[in-house]
Amino acid sequence: MAEVKIGNRYVGDGHPAFVIAEIGINHNGSLDVAKQLIEGAALAGCDAVKFQKRTPDVCVPPDQRNIERDTPWGRMTYIDYRYKVEFGRGEYMEIDKCCKTHGIFWFASCWDEDAVDFMEQFDPPCYKAASASLTDLLLLKKTIETGRPLIISTGMSTMDEIDQAVLELGHHNLLIAHTNSTYPCPVEELNLRMIQTLKTAYPDIPVGYSGHEVGLSTTWASVALGATFVERHVTLDRSMWGSDQAASVEISGMQRLVSNIRDIEKAMGDGVKRVYDGEVAARIKLRRR
Repeated sequence: MAEVKIGNRYVGDGHPAFVIAEIGINHNGSLDVAKQLIEGAALAGCDAVKFQKRTPDVCVPPDQRNIERDTPWGRMTYIDYRYKVEFGRGEYMEIDKCCKTHGIFWFASCWDEDAVDFMEQFDPPCYKAASASLTDLLLLKKTIETGRPLIISTGMSTMDEIDQAVLELGHHNLLIAHTNSTYPCPVEELNLRMIQTLKTAYPDIPVGYSGHEVGLSTTWASVALGATFVERHVTLDRSMWGSDQAASVEISGMQRLVSNIRDIEKAMGDGVKRVYDGEVAARIKLRRR
């Protein structure tokens, strides 16, 4: 059976879908916004929130560091912007406290090896590797070698690249997320049947879905297709500044997302045909033979 334990929860076939609210950098460098998103995700019934952790000096290529861009804080270089939205130890200590208070897991996508070392001090229940990192085998190996479960995202990737990553990492403590890296993604490019393709290719690895589309129906469909975990970006307001906001879900939407996922799970049943108690009266009344 495809099953991995994250914290005190089992994620995989036969278990409720593990719902991740991706905060990412939608906090725009504000700890207060981050806390509001944590509280909202917990209220919505999400199982975890996820952040992104970068070491800007490592992640930002030298030729991009001094490119200027307009931001809510004025015009600044890209490297300065990356530091502006990056949380440090103090902020993550507050985030850790907030998540424990609200009974929700938290973890991060680490974009470089130093970021993995940084996050280890918080004893996260798992890690996630962004689609951009799928071919960064050194980073993936360092992350999986922490002994914690690792979710790999597969956007903008070929099957050969997915196969190579799995070959390098092994099947233990690994989860695979089908996704498309367009923000927001057109529905005709979601290719949700890839969930089933990945489950067939890797029957002992939990497969889930990370959505960047507008709307919720296609994410619900992913659960009906067998996604064992789902991830959607969360925001306080989709009109907020930031590259991920338009493909995000507001708190009220996250509440509907989780509630309807639980209804879908109940409705799926076990595939065994039976006559339910509620049908008996109609059967007696309407069946002539």
